[in-house]
Amino acid sequence: MLKKLLIALAFVAAPFAGAAQEVYEVEMGDDGLHKPTWLRETFLDMREDLAEANALGLRLALIVEQRGCIYCKRMHTQIFPIPEIDAVIRENYFFVQINMFGDLEVTDFDGEVLPERDIVKKWGAFFTPTILFMPEEAPESGSAGDAAVAVMPGAFGKFMTLNMLNWVLLRGYDTDEHFQKYHARMLETQLNR
Repeated sequence: MLKKLLIALAFVAAPFAGAAQEVYEVEMGDDGLHKPTWLRETFLDMREDLAEANALGLRLALIVEQRGCIYCKRMHTQIFPIPEIDAVIRENYFFVQINMFGDLEVTDFDGEVLPERDIVKKWGAFFTPTILFMPEEAPESGSAGDAAVAVMPGAFGKFMTLNMLNWVLLRGYDTDEHFQKYHARMLETQLNR
């Protein structure tokens, strides 16, 4: 019973844990968004980005952010730099940043070209940060929002972030194990280390 209570508390406390976590400096871009060195600069064409990610043996992930977002700052200064998470991102992911209120043109999987601020509406991304994990193959129709195999809406703690990154890599979305069950199973092991 105590073990289940601790796991439940970890779920509830995860977004708020971090007050004692180390804070890292991350470069800021002219657009006011954090620019970790693992972000990819692309022409924001989703089919091209997916093809490039695949050619490199990486998973495409789109991260939607906005200037002044305290949750984006927390993820970039306290969660993403954790060595274990940083390594998973650098070794396995092709992250492309989308500015929720930006003007850059984005070409969606369906060929529609919209400014960032409109494409995020189309994708249904209303919170920042939001990470959309793309499939390994481009959809024949539809948008990146429709194609996403998993979506991480908001700022989360170390274990939930790490477990989501790994669950996507393991293609957990193609199994019968829901992410929350995977996370609970992994968290029990992680808390007992």
